[in-house]
Amino acid sequence: MGLLASLLSGFASGETVAAIRRARTAAIVYMLAALAVFCGIGFLVGAAYIWASARYGSLAAAIGFGVGFLVIAGLVLLTHRLMSGTRMRREARRRKTDMKAIGITAALAVLPALLKGGLKGKGGLGVILGPAVALAAYAIYRENVKSDTDHHPDAGEG
Repeated sequence: MGLLASLLSGFASGETVAAIRRARTAAIVYMLAALAVFCGIGFLVGAAYIWASARYGSLAAAIGFGVGFLVIAGLVLLTHRLMSGTRMRREARRRKTDMKAIGITAALAVLPALLKGGLKGKGGLGVILGPAVALAAYAIYRENVKSDTDHHPDAGEG
């Protein structure tokens, strides 16, 4: 059994080293490609500026390019803000679902022990009622907190 474990760990570590080597090589290649892309974009922007300055004049071309890049930056920031809000809501829903699943799993894991011990065990009825009351109190608390945050003070009554 020990020989099999050492063979498996050796295989896994060898695969891990090879995967890390491949990932490092891919990262270097992609970084070089990205550098070439950025240089190409820079030269294209420079060529566009030269063309615009010959057609409209240097000052107008510089102002146009400056405004254009500011608009692009604003669009990028606006898109990021909208996407991050959506992503945060999606992650919150996923966490809530995960917590429910964990709670159900924990309850199902404890249920056989409670049923086996019966209500005559050490805790008696309190073992079952204590967590149930705490869960109900927490649900009531959450419901009240949600209703308080849903009502905005500046919203009109009618």
